[in-house]
Amino acid sequence: MEVTAVTLLVLVYLLISRAQQDQPNPEETSSQDNVDSFENGLEGEYLIAGRRGKRAPAGRQEHNKCSYTFIVPQQRVTGAICVNHKGPKFELENPVNKQELELLSEELQKQKRQMETLQRLVEVDGGTVNEVKLLRKESRNMNSRVTQLYTQLLHEIISKRDNTLELSQMENRILNQTSEMQNLANRYKDLEYKYQHLASLAKNQSLVIDLLEEQCHGAPISPLRSIPVPQTRHQPTPAPSSAINKTYPRLTNQITNEIQSDQKSMQPVLHTMPSGTGSPSPTHQPSGPWMDCLQALEKGHTDSGLYLVKPETSNRLMQVWCNQRHDPGGWTVIQKRLDGSVNFFRNWETYKQGFGKIDGEYWLGLENIYWLTNQGTYKLLVTLEDWSGRKVFAEYASFRLEPEADFYKLRVGRYHGNAGDSLTWHNGKQFTTLDRDHDVYTGNCAHYQKGGWWYNACAHSNLNGVWYKGGHYRSRYQDGVYWAEFRGGAYSLKKVSMMIQPNPNAFH
Repeated sequence: MEVTAVTLLVLVYLLISRAQQDQPNPEETSSQDNVDSFENGLEGEYLIAGRRGKRAPAGRQEHNKCSYTFIVPQQRVTGAICVNHKGPKFELENPVNKQELELLSEELQKQKRQMETLQRLVEVDGGTVNEVKLLRKESRNMNSRVTQLYTQLLHEIISKRDNTLELSQMENRILNQTSEMQNLANRYKDLEYKYQHLASLAKNQSLVIDLLEEQCHGAPISPLRSIPVPQTRHQPTPAPSSAINKTYPRLTNQITNEIQSDQKSMQPVLHTMPSGTGSPSPTHQPSGPWMDCLQALEKGHTDSGLYLVKPETSNRLMQVWCNQRHDPGGWTVIQKRLDGSVNFFRNWETYKQGFGKIDGEYWLGLENIYWLTNQGTYKLLVTLEDWSGRKVFAEYASFRLEPEADFYKLRVGRYHGNAGDSLTWHNGKQFTTLDRDHDVYTGNCAHYQKGGWWYNACAHSNLNGVWYKGGHYRSRYQDGVYWAEFRGGAYSLKKVSMMIQPNPNAFH
């Protein structure tokens, strides 16, 4: 860099000197001598080439002519070029150029030092930069992995939710299928009872026909009183017919009435038979209908069993089970559980009309209970029995239901008894089934409790739940037949019943 600067300075100086040759100057001779001496000093190391003509003598220098001198190095310069000046005059003429060179040299040194410092800093910080790059790369990889895991977790949550919904739907289907199977089983039992009853009636009719044929064929030979055979053949026949009628009278009333009318038409012929010969007699049923079981008791019917009831405010005829033995008697049974033979997980319409077997487990029906309890002031008696034989009761001073327009809302009065009060919490609540959700819970309590009840959120009592054998049961929800104040919600009771009776303080 220093060699190039010196060379440029020399070239500039020569050009200035040549330009001054056109002007006559008293110092021209001395300047020309200096140039010659300078050129002679450089002849040892530079070649002077490309001159245009020969230099004229100083005295004969031609004006208005320019000449050019090119300095070409003879060999490669490896070190600094030193120019010897023969006089102090040359040194004094260019003091500014030397100062600039020194400043440039110092600036170059300073920049060189700065570049070295920056290079060291770059070398030192190079590892940090690489680490930052690696960290950024790892961060990007980590973000990608987190996004992948979040997506996978979201898919798992959605799949689990779908599985839960499918499981719930499957559970509902299974419950519906179970209910349908139970209905089919009940229908099969009904048909079996009908078949047995019809078979018995057909047998009775065939025996009567045989007796009449023997009577007709034996009349010319001997008097009617001399026929002893029918006494032994037909004596036992009324018993099975009456027994069947007592066990299943509700489903065979129409058939029994038709057969009885046929038997009544035959009675004039049978009057000629001896007094010891009997024919099937119709089953004795209490007369009625009654307003309720208490009215039947007051009319002298003290046996518990099936009675025909017709409320005063309605034209509805209904068959109910009257408990005439529980002190003081006259109780109309609206619900009964004792062996788990009837499925109580039903829909709204079934709970409205009623279901089950009158002489076994049954539900009287919301509409029937509504008409019964709205013809006067009735009280409610709930009897409970656990699997160890302990019996308790809960009695409520008033009990009635609102109409279907208000979803058979429950209204109960003051409690007393030894079972604990687990029904007042449901007071004022509407009836809920699997297909009609009227409770205050966000979900459907009937789905969890597996029954129909006046659920709140959800239940302190669940007498229409699942009948579990043995008491304590394992289930995902508290869906047994329980009374929370008596043995708790995880204990399924053995026998329960709900009975109503007019309150003597306000009725009768």
